Amino acid sequence: MASMFHLTILGSGSTGNCALVETPGARLLVDAGLSTRQIQIRLAQCGVTPEQIDGILLTHEHSDHAGALKVWTKQFGTPVYCNRMTSEILQKDTPTLKAEWRLFSTGSDFAVKDVTVQTFPVPHDAVEPAGFVLHNGAAALGYLTDLGFATKLVYERVRQVQTLFIETNHDEKLLQECTKRPWSVKQRILSRHGHLSNAAAAAVLAEVLDGRLQRTVLGHLSRDCNSPELATRTVREVLDARGGQHVRICCAGQDAVTERMAVAG
Repeated sequence: MASMFHLTILGSGSTGNCALVETPGARLLVDAGLSTRQIQIRLAQCGVTPEQIDGILLTHEHSDHAGALKVWTKQFGTPVYCNRMTSEILQKDTPTLKAEWRLFSTGSDFAVKDVTVQTFPVPHDAVEPAGFVLHNGAAALGYLTDLGFATKLVYERVRQVQTLFIETNHDEKLLQECTKRPWSVKQRILSRHGHLSNAAAAAVLAEVLDGRLQRTVLGHLSRDCNSPELATRTVREVLDARGGQHVRICCAGQDAVTERMAVAG
């Protein structure tokens, strides 16, 4: 059987994040931060029903990544894969959340059908945020969202992927000038446990050009402090200057499903 992923971002931004990952043998959601109804609608656009989802991989507990869990798990009973601390805080915050928890230790690997999931810690202001590299044979897909900076371990893990989803949350100048956010919020976003800027994400991508990177998907864009054009242009300029002209760039949005992208081994 061929080594292959298909990645479709159902929605990504400051108000909700969810991605569909498909292999020959499995369908997974990465995060469930849109409403259950919106996830259903957008899955239908991909020809997928909720009953066909084999598991939800959670990066962390924030509502823009886990907000649909209570309703979704009640309706469909999909297993939820996360670490113990993430599970505990979700159940503490929402006592009526009843899920089929499949707990992993961050830093360990586990399998969901024909997908091997490699987990690793990332720095963010959540209880135990994680990044993922998903393997299907020789195909590898990285999912890197909500982190203040890239650690050495992050670089080590994502250097092996052909496609990398990475957050480009904000343009630093637009964030500094934004009148909608108090200084305390700006400090949080800019901190080492906040979010990657366009320039910071571009620097991460430039550092892994010596690996297998063929495509990057930019996500988690701020509505007020970024734009798809600005994020794409910033990353493109840095990659081209470092010899990364071969890397394709796709920018995910909050309100629409992306193209279905193939990741081949």
